[in-house]
Amino acid sequence: MKNHHQGWRRLISAANYSKQGFISSWHSEAAIRQEIMALLVLLPFALWVDVSAIERALLVLTLLLVLVVELLNTGLEAVVDRIGPDYHELSGKAKDIGSAAVLTMLVAAVSVWFIILF
Repeated sequence: MKNHHQGWRRLISAANYSKQGFISSWHSEAAIRQEIMALLVLLPFALWVDVSAIERALLVLTLLLVLVVELLNTGLEAVVDRIGPDYHELSGKAKDIGSAAVLTMLVAAVSVWFIILF
């Protein structure tokens, strides 16, 4: 549905849609809950550890990117599921590719954390 507001009202409306997306994904996806919990544990550590500002930014960025990719994958899965419950090769392929994107980001995040901290 198109947002017809302008200015501050549009920004507030968009923030509400984002909040609804977070709430919906929290309730429906265990992976989102796990990644948010990991973020809540690792973010303070990333801000506390003695590293350069750029390294700190990379630690924080990778944590947030894992969540972003998971949210996109969740959205993709919702759209595929909306199309219908019947199995279709392309639906399976789309879901598998979304899952591969999440795994790739997780590997990237772990790699960055390992390189910076060790």
